[in-house]
Amino acid sequence: MEPIRARVQNGRLVMDIPTELPEGTVLDLVVDDEGDDLDAAEHAALRSAVERSVRQLDAGQGRPAEDVLRDLRSRRTS
Repeated sequence: MEPIRARVQNGRLVMDIPTELPEGTVLDLVVDDEGDDLDAAEHAALRSAVERSVRQLDAGQGRPAEDVLRDLRSRRTS
């Protein structure tokens, strides 16, 4: 599914294109700032961490996303 983009207009979220989502679908929205303020060293560290994570996944050391999300959500409510 393609990302759904909308803009705020008069305090309302307005989508630029129609959607085929079923009526009554509930969406969790996040603000997309379309960038970051990382410097070159921070970008290098991020790339290194992602590469290390990919190697761990390839070695079978990953966890299902639903487990990670459940753990993160439980921290938020604690």
